[in-house]
Order: sequence, then C-alpha cells, then structure tokens
Amino acid sequence: MAKTDECCKAASHAETGCCGNGTAVETVSETLSLTGLHCADCAASLEKSLARLPGMARAEVNAAVAKASVSYDPHRTTHEEIVGTIRKLGYDVVPQQRGTATARFRIRGMDCADCAQKLEKKVGALPAVHRVQVNFGAAIMTVEHDGTAVDRVIDTVRQAGYEAVREQEANRREEERGFWRQNKKAWSTVTASLLFLAAWSLGFAPAAPEPLITLLYALSILAGGVRIAKSGLYGLKSRTVGIDFLMTIAVIGAVAIGEWAEGAAVVCLFSLGETLEAYTMDRTRRSLRSLMELAPAEALVLRDGREMTLPVEQIRVGDTILVKPGEKIAMDGVVTDGRSSVNQAPITGESVPVEKGAGDEVFAGTINQQGALTVRVTRRAEDNTLSRIVHLVEEAQAQKAPSQRFVDAFANYYTPAVIAVAVAIAVVPPLLFQQPFADWFYRALMMLVVSCPCALVISTPVSIVSAIGNAARSGILIKGGVHLERLGAVSVMAFDKTGTLTQGHPEVTGIIPVSALTEAEVLAIAAAVEARSEHPLAAAIVRKAKQEGVAIPESDQFVSVPGGGVKARVDGITYVLGNPRWISGDVGLSLERVEQRIEQLRETGHTLMVLGTEQQVVALITLADAVRPSSRTAIRELRSLGIERVVMLTGDHRGTARAVSSELGGIDCHAELLPEDKLTLIREWQSAGAGVAMVGDGVNDAPALAAATVGIAMGGAGSDTALETADITLMADDLSKLPYAVSLSRRTLRIIKQNIAFSLLVKAVFLLMIVFGWSTLWMAVLADTGSSLIVIANGMRLLRSADRSRPLPVRAGQAAG
Repeated sequence: MAKTDECCKAASHAETGCCGNGTAVETVSETLSLTGLHCADCAASLEKSLARLPGMARAEVNAAVAKASVSYDPHRTTHEEIVGTIRKLGYDVVPQQRGTATARFRIRGMDCADCAQKLEKKVGALPAVHRVQVNFGAAIMTVEHDGTAVDRVIDTVRQAGYEAVREQEANRREEERGFWRQNKKAWSTVTASLLFLAAWSLGFAPAAPEPLITLLYALSILAGGVRIAKSGLYGLKSRTVGIDFLMTIAVIGAVAIGEWAEGAAVVCLFSLGETLEAYTMDRTRRSLRSLMELAPAEALVLRDGREMTLPVEQIRVGDTILVKPGEKIAMDGVVTDGRSSVNQAPITGESVPVEKGAGDEVFAGTINQQGALTVRVTRRAEDNTLSRIVHLVEEAQAQKAPSQRFVDAFANYYTPAVIAVAVAIAVVPPLLFQQPFADWFYRALMMLVVSCPCALVISTPVSIVSAIGNAARSGILIKGGVHLERLGAVSVMAFDKTGTLTQGHPEVTGIIPVSALTEAEVLAIAAAVEARSEHPLAAAIVRKAKQEGVAIPESDQFVSVPGGGVKARVDGITYVLGNPRWISGDVGLSLERVEQRIEQLRETGHTLMVLGTEQQVVALITLADAVRPSSRTAIRELRSLGIERVVMLTGDHRGTARAVSSELGGIDCHAELLPEDKLTLIREWQSAGAGVAMVGDGVNDAPALAAATVGIAMGGAGSDTALETADITLMADDLSKLPYAVSLSRRTLRIIKQNIAFSLLVKAVFLLMIVFGWSTLWMAVLADTGSSLIVIANGMRLLRSADRSRPLPVRAGQAAG
C-alpha cells in the first residue's frame, strides 16, 4: 500500500483525490515563487516545515529556481497559512496567478542525465512556469504552468539543443523515424569524424602541406563543435556549467596553444560518445514505449447496427467491439458474448492463457486465441490498463532512488571542486614555480574535461530505467527506484493468507460417506441441496459437482438457516446440510459415531459440513481455502534467494493457519490477528533492523502494506486500487513473479554499485594521470565518454535479465493456428 502522501497526487489546481481509506479528499496544488531563498540547505529546511503543516500532501522546494510546489487539503490548511510559514522562516512569496495547467512533452535528443537537470532548471526559470520535472529515463518533461507557457517551453528546449513535442500530438503508433535520421548529432558526428580522419591520414604523407592538414582539423572542429558550443553557451546563460561548455573551453584552449589535432580529437571523440549514448538511451526508452505498441491502433466496432473499423481514439465507453480469433484486443472491456482463451502475458506475464467468457474482463494488448469474442468497452484508450501501466512506469522512472540522490549530491560538489583545481593548476605552477605555462595550461584543460561526472550521474538512472521497464514487461509494476532498491534489501517477507497464499475461495477437499452412499452420490445430493443457496460454501460444492461431471438432481422445499445450514427435498427425501453444531443441536441428529472423525478433521484446519437425512448422518464434507500452486514455489525460491524469514499473517483461527503453514513447508504463522495486530508485528520487525515486505491484496491489508518497507499487491491488472496505491504490483494473481522481482532488485543494486565504483575509479585514475603529466587531452575525453558508454551498457544488461516463468512472446495471428 502506498504511503498516504503518495496516494493523493495533485494534477490540477483543485481536484478530488482518494486516500488509502477510500475517503474522497479535495486537494489544491500551487507553485509559489520565493524571494530570499539562495541555498539548498535552506530549501530543505523550508520543505520540512511545509510538510509538517496539517493536510499537506506534498511539499517540494527547488532552490535552483526559488519555487515551492505544494498540494494540500484546503479544509485543513489555507494558502495564507502556507505563506505565513514561509515568511516566518525569513522568505517571501511573489504574488501570482494561482491557476495551474499541466503539459507533457517528449524530449528528443536528450542523452545526458546532467543535461536533463540543466534543462529542468532552465525551463523552471520561465516566469509562467510553476513547476517542471524532466524524466531523463523516459525522455518526458512535465510542466505545470499558468496556461500560457507552452510555446515558450518549446522554444527554450529548442535553444538548449533538443526538440519538445506535445505528448498528445505525437502518434505513438506511427512508425518512428530511425534513430540515425532523427538525431541531430549523428550527421555532425559523421562529418567531423571524416574530416578528422582525412587530416590524420594526410599527416602520414611526406609531402602533405601543413596548412591543409590544419585546415581540415579546423573544419572538423567546426563541423562537430558548433552544436556543442551553442549548447554550452546556452547553459551558461542559465548560470549552469555543463559538459558542453567545459568541452568548448577545452577545444578553444587546445587551439590557442596550437594543438589543432588534439582539439579536433576532443570534438570527434566527445561527439561520437554523445551520439552513442543517445543511441543506447534511445534503445532503453523504446523498450518501454514498445508496451504501447502492444494494443492495435484500430478495432472493429458494432455501432448503430453496423460494423465499422475505427481508430481506438474514436471508440467510446459502452461501444461494442468484435475480436476475431488470433487478433489483439484493442480496448479494455467485459465479454458479452463468445468464449475463448486469451494470452494475457503482455499485461500480466502469465505463462498460461486464461479462459474468458461472458462477464469476464479483458485488457487491451492481450491476444485472443481460438474463439471470437464480443466485448463491451469499459475504458477509453487513454485510460485503459496498458496506458496506465506505461504512465505509472514513466512516473516511477522519474523518481530518484536513494543511490541517485547520493550521486547527485556528490556531483554538486565534485564539479566545482575539480574546476577550482584546474584553475589552480593553470595558474599556480607558472606564477609561483616558474613552470612552462603551456604545459600546465594543457593539464588544466584535461582537468576540465574530467570535471563533469557524466558517467557517475547516469550510473543510477540508466539501471533503474532498464530494471523497471524489464519488470513491467514481466507483469511486475514497480512504482519507483526507491521501492526497487528497498525490495532488494528486505530480509522478512510477510504474506496475508486469504487471497494471497490461498485462492481466496473455498474448495471441496474431501467427501467421506458414513452410510451406503458412494462419494458421487453424496456429491450429487449435496449439490442439489445447495443449488439455490448463495453461500460461498454452497458455490464450492456445486462447482465441485460440475467439475466432476456429476448430474445434479432437482430439489424443492429449500430452506436456509443463517449461521446453520440448509434443508431441501431431493427425490422425495429431505436432507440437511450444515455445520456440526446446527446438525446436532437444532436438527437433533446424533454425531456419536462420527465425533472422533470430526475432531480429527477440525485439527487439520478444514471447514466441516455434515450431510444427513431427518434420521441419520450420511456423509461428512470438508472444504478449505486451497493454497495457490505458485505459493509453494515462490516461498521455496525466496528462501533460496536468502530471505531470512517468511511469515504468514492472518485473521483466521489457529487450526486453519497451522494447516496452511504446514502445507507451505512450515513457514512461521501468526493467526487470529486484527489489522492493527499485523501493523504492530511489522513495526516490531522493523525496529529490530529488518526490512519488511508485506504482500496482500492492496485493499484489506492497507495499514500493514503502508507500514511495510515495501508494500506489494496482487492482481493489479483488474484492480485500480492496487495499480494506484501499492509500491509494487504483481499484475496477475501469481506469486511466482515475486522471487523474480526480488532477484531483479538485487541485481539492479549490484549493477548500480558497479557503475558508481567504476565511474569514481576512472575519475580518480585520470585525475592522478593528469597531475603527473601521464595523460593527453584526447585520452581524457576518451576516458570520460568511454566510461559513460560502459556504464550505460552495464545498466542496459538489466533489460535482458530474463524471467524464467515468463512465456515466449506470441504474435497476433499465430494464436489461432
């Protein structure tokens, strides 16, 4: 279950949200421009003070643009109280229009996490912009503004060297242009590289004129460096020193001391590195966008008695669509006619197709197999389960994981420190020790090259983006890097019993005749007696009879006794069926000859029903909430992954809990618990230093899920609540995905640590090489861009991390064959 402040998300100036308790809450979202705020520590203190106000759902303070974004319950906190709190801490609020509009843009050409931060700062400084968030992983920028900023935002992004496209204007289903055609850096990189190679080759020719070689190097610098210089100077205008500006200074410095070949090498290597980074990040982002391509762009609609093919954007809620065998289902809906099996692997990751008939829910992007289906649409295309998964994953990728926050904090100090050292290296030796200026200036240029921690900054987000995208394709929705990292650190895995470890509904587990009747005859009579009852136990008996192919005779004179059982006449004989207490008490039948058997069955945790005539007991029927087949496998794999303690928490009585525990391999169990008891246990484990994951249904275990280190809900594909509120959601009712999620989390943590360690090591080694004069400018550039590429490639390995339980993809059209 998500924490309360994550439940009520603000999307507009005034809206209605839903907290974890299901109560509708009106929230107000505002972005306030501040005066007097100049430091990050002051911003953090102000953010904490605002968060403590009653009814405050969200408080974020950005020192870089001097703005505070808040979402709050207006019935508990007012705008004036928020402004008063800000003023008490010594700052002030600039009066502004308090309306808010939200726009989402896809950013093309953004391949550097550090560049994303600079772009966020520049767009956030626009007067009409209240709040901006750049999701580097998904290449999406979300802007809250006063309704007039869209054109200014697009122009600002263009000046920064990228392209911003309104999300609703982009047709996700049209065939995208290839990377090499749409990326502006590709052709300048190719041109600069060809000119550099030509100049470098001429250098080996004895008669080659030196001016021609210098001219080719100069043209190479211009071809690849103009774009870099423009981007660097633009960043400088917004008072940000980025890698583009540092590279520009390095190239100008190299030219100033006559190192034309070095300057051209810097441009070519850096431009090539940026292009390759862009290509690899584009592949990572496409892995998520490919989810949207699962759903077809159009569907066959039955409207006004006519069949017509319409784009999904024109299909309305309540329309009827026709799905032929082998086709992908285009819209979320409910089957009204037909029967077929549906491959839900694209959404839930389930390995086995699911049978669907009238009344069953189907999802866009899943594949109909043998039969034709008629489906009534229940959600519009932009609101269907697939679209919500993609948007939630994009939001998750935008959230900073703890390791990323550390890296960002480190980078804030690292870059200025190295630039200061570079200036000292250029100035101090020549002035104080009469060293050659050109040599130490050259070393200072190299220091500038390695001063921007590109590989370090990108080390975490590329891994998080890859892992979350991989999980989504496997039917696991992880709501952010923080939850991904926390899952890998849990040592206690707590499960709710009913509906999580078990099926959530009773099944007949045994039929014990105590008269001349056979098991089949007992089942037929019991099903006939229960045929008109709506009790879950009655449904289980009737379901069992149908599964066994038993003919159910007619019954009459049906009477139901709440809390006791039922009575009905079958083939002229009156039968009673109910719990032992009712049978022996109100009905008056003797249980003496079956009493010992009843006690034995009770100890196993089964629910017991007694079938009898008006004269004697004829059979005992046992029922239980059957354990899911996937539960045993999941628990075994979790233990093999090193989870120290697997625990079942249930409100059921101890006998039932012990029986289920035994069936699951003797896991720890706590029975007869109220919701607050589960909460107390989780807090006790956490206070002892354990990370606790709680697995439930996303609704009934709200307090425990919210208190746990990670809250995990099951069955999210059919549950809006689970999708919106859980930290992690298993899209299918299948626990076999849980060990894979834990394994993926731990592998992600390992790769993040590898990336951070490698990035720091490369920086440290080259800083030492530069100080001692063992490096060259082109080597420094190669180390900087090369380490970034290695870090990205290492993070992208998480895209290929395979879920062994996931089926091979099935193409539409193959299913029918």
